[in-house]
Amino acid sequence: MRIVTWNVNSLKARLPRVEEWLADVQPDVLCMQETKMSNEAFPALTFEAMGYESVHLGQGQWNGVAILSRVGLEAPVTNFAVGDPDPEARIVTARCGGVLVSSVYVPNGRALDHDHYQYKLRWMTQLRGHVAALSTPDDDVVICGDFNIAPTDADVYDPSKFVGATHVSDAERTVLGDLCDWGLVDLFRLQRPEPRLYTWWDYRGGDFHKGQGLRIDLLLGTPSVASRCTFAIVDRNARKGESPSDHAPVMVDVA
Repeated sequence: MRIVTWNVNSLKARLPRVEEWLADVQPDVLCMQETKMSNEAFPALTFEAMGYESVHLGQGQWNGVAILSRVGLEAPVTNFAVGDPDPEARIVTARCGGVLVSSVYVPNGRALDHDHYQYKLRWMTQLRGHVAALSTPDDDVVICGDFNIAPTDADVYDPSKFVGATHVSDAERTVLGDLCDWGLVDLFRLQRPEPRLYTWWDYRGGDFHKGQGLRIDLLLGTPSVASRCTFAIVDRNARKGESPSDHAPVMVDVA
C-alpha cells in the first residue's frame, strides 16, 4: 500500500496538478491538507472517476483536510473523536485497506508568545487522545500530514536561523514526542535517515533551489506498519514547475 501526505496549499488552485500527479504516481491513499475548500466545493466526483473514495472536512478559504483512498474508505471521523470539536478544519480519519489513517493539519503556532502557539500545543495533546480513543498501538495506524514541527535539528536546513521560533521549540518537539511515545514511529526516517531531506521550502528567496527547507510533513505509523514499511521518498518533482505548493508530497510503501 502506498500512502502519501501532501499539503496542496489550495486544491482549487492546484486541482489539475493533483489529478496529473495521482494518474502518474497512483497512490493507494492520499492525505491532503490546506485544501482551502468548503465541503460543497470539494471535487469528490472528480476523484471518484479516478477510482478514489474520499472524505473531506472543509472550511472555505482556510485549512481543510481530506483522505482519498482506492483501497476502501470506512468509518470516517471528521474532527476529533474525543474532547471539544476543533472549530477549524484540521483533522479527518478513516479506515483504508485495514489501516486507520488520519490526515492532520497541525496549527502553525505563529510565535512562541502567541495564543496560537498554546492552541498548537493543546491540539497536539488532543491528537494523542484522538488516536488512543480509536485504536491501540497494536493496531495498524498511520497519522500523517503537515505537523508544522521539525522533529530534530537534522530536519532544519540551518537551526541557527530558527532560534526562538516556532516549529523547532522544545515544547513542540515534546508534544510530538508524547504522541510518538503512545506507539508511533517516524516511517520516513525509518527508511531515510540521511540529513538535508526536506518537505517544505519558503516561496521567497529561491529557498527550494538553495536546499533551504524544513521537514515538517510526517507519516507516523504503529510498529505493525513500520515493520512492513519498505520505501519512503519526498517527491521533489511535484514541488517544481508552474505554481507549485510550497510543500512536496511525502510517500511510504507498506507491504
